[in-house]
Amino acid sequence: MRNNDKKAIGIFILTAGLIILLGQWGVFAFLGRVFWPLLILLPGVALHLAFAARTLPAWALVPGGTLVVYGITFSLLNTWGFGLLDVLWPAFFLGPGVGLYEYEMFSGERSKSLYYASLGLIGLSAVLFIFSLLGSFFLYALSVLLILAGAWLVFWPDSKVGKRNGWRKM
Repeated sequence: MRNNDKKAIGIFILTAGLIILLGQWGVFAFLGRVFWPLLILLPGVALHLAFAARTLPAWALVPGGTLVVYGITFSLLNTWGFGLLDVLWPAFFLGPGVGLYEYEMFSGERSKSLYYASLGLIGLSAVLFIFSLLGSFFLYALSVLLILAGAWLVFWPDSKVGKRNGWRKM
């Protein structure tokens, strides 16, 4: 056996032994548990880079934007626990909204329906984030605001609002 062949076989056996040892120590299981959101995030980034390099058309930004938002969301959930999903669930509406918005901005054709659909999804996501952050406090605050608005309309009819809109006193 030639010397170069012995070294190549030795490197192969050494590498196999190290991989088996690291697997026994749980290194690969740890890396899989910690870095699995990268399997979602990296394809999204790759789609953005491919569009920037002009190898893919603008439609690639729709799944690219969605995957980036989902990858960031799952990274946050993986880091701080999936209990955070109680607050971050509106990001599942934000992902397609961001993807559609990017497509509409960077495609050659302008479509108002796509623009409004993307803004609708982003706005819905923002409103749902606020609702999920405020929780039941939002319902109490909304009920107090409605009571105050109703009381203002009932007990102060001589305000400027009534005169400006042409309402008459009863």
